[in-house]
Amino acid sequence: MKKYLVLLLCFIGCISYSQNTTFTETELSITKWINGTLLLPKSVDKPNLAIIIAGSGPTNRNGNQNFLKNNSLKKLAEQLTNKDIATFRYDKRIVKQILTNRVDPNIMFDDFVNDASAVIDFFKEKDTYGKIYVIGHSQGSLVGMLAGKDKADGFISLAGAGNNIGDVIIEQVEKTASMYTEDTKRVVASLKEGKTTTDYPAALGAVFNVDTQPFMINWMSYNPTEVIQTLEMPILIINGTKDLQVTEKEAKLLKEANDKAELVIIENMNHVLFEIDGDDLENSKSYNESFREISPQLITSISAFIKS
Repeated sequence: MKKYLVLLLCFIGCISYSQNTTFTETELSITKWINGTLLLPKSVDKPNLAIIIAGSGPTNRNGNQNFLKNNSLKKLAEQLTNKDIATFRYDKRIVKQILTNRVDPNIMFDDFVNDASAVIDFFKEKDTYGKIYVIGHSQGSLVGMLAGKDKADGFISLAGAGNNIGDVIIEQVEKTASMYTEDTKRVVASLKEGKTTTDYPAALGAVFNVDTQPFMINWMSYNPTEVIQTLEMPILIINGTKDLQVTEKEAKLLKEANDKAELVIIENMNHVLFEIDGDDLENSKSYNESFREISPQLITSISAFIKS
């Protein structure tokens, strides 16, 4: 688990006001582990609220982790609020645990679901917002589905997988290190059965470290296509054609599982929401290029969905 949780740039905030005069910015503490930033448009008395849930790893409210800074989720939140939609984005609990040197080695996927649920409950108790929408990015898509069921007024899957995460890992290994495909299939099969294993090549240790296997077992117990079928709310599914981590196929699987959902595929958008003109090298480098702007079509699609 330690390898999974290592080194994160410190992110410490305080109550502040945005230099952008169209909205105010306030830090909120939701639980002992969850802190986040609320942006409120000044021009709307009772705006709709979008709660943004980050993806896998020790990801902070801005979409950054380790030494990768792109500010993708910060840009998403600010641009949506400029469209008169209130936004709340928060650090995953592992971020605060690292900062306070109190990392829980037994952290589970369900902890992230419980955190998102607590955030939704916090805002539902207030008579301040019109409707509440959940935007889940990458791993946050499945987290948002589970937490938002019967609570949120709408759900947006942003670069979320349709397949079980175990099957996604197998596909990624097939593409990048095919010599380990059979080993990966064997380990995933064991984890899906709820059993840990030490029978894997050292090269796969970063993925299947024995300390993180209980977390993976918990995560693999959910199938996104099964979960999205249970949602009785408006759904928007978005993916980019240049996403190196979650392909368009994954978004289409989610759409097939819930035919009432709206599907938007954005040309050239990658996993961190930037539009990439060049090759995979440019794509990979963009994960640490905070000067880039996120896709305009992304903002248009989400804001239109929330306001519809």
